[in-house]
Amino acid sequence: MKQLVLPIKDTNVLHEVEETLLHNFREGRRNYTIFQVGKATLLRVSDVLALRRNEIYESDGTIRKNAYIRDKKTGKPNVLYLKPVKQDLNDYFNWLNEQNIQSEWLFPSSRDHSRHITEKQFYKIMAKTGDLLGINYLGTHSMRKTGAYRVYTQTHYNIGLVMSLLNHTSEAMTLKYLGLDQVSREKMLDEVKFD
Repeated sequence: MKQLVLPIKDTNVLHEVEETLLHNFREGRRNYTIFQVGKATLLRVSDVLALRRNEIYESDGTIRKNAYIRDKKTGKPNVLYLKPVKQDLNDYFNWLNEQNIQSEWLFPSSRDHSRHITEKQFYKIMAKTGDLLGINYLGTHSMRKTGAYRVYTQTHYNIGLVMSLLNHTSEAMTLKYLGLDQVSREKMLDEVKFD
């Protein structure tokens, strides 16, 4: 049976997930930064994990304004705006140096720095986080869905922007991806003035 992965809509739950990723694993800083980058860029997990260090950082460690990648699934070019995660990336760069981790990958495997962490390994991290917090809807796409949901609600439901950031081609696909259930629709409709 396929697991249902939903966006984290509650800010308190989101903070609990972030804190758990950061503090409950040996590679917590890496795991937390993967989640933050995925949430802020709305990339698929495969694209987040395949980021190279030189796509994100200049040779002196400063963070680039944008990263330019090609989405693995669609083959479409994608421009990543990194300012929303600049502090997280600075903290992560310092952690990599403190741990003396040298790798071409932004998120190297803890066992072999010449490879990046796998989707399967990150899935296990997210599943363990869900187990620790009693949340049954976390998965590798939680960060992408959570980021999309936050952009959607905080830009006053700008579906076009969310579609563009997700590299989707239809509104229907994007709305389904956002996990807009009846409760969410009713909450939005409560804000509409019908008179």
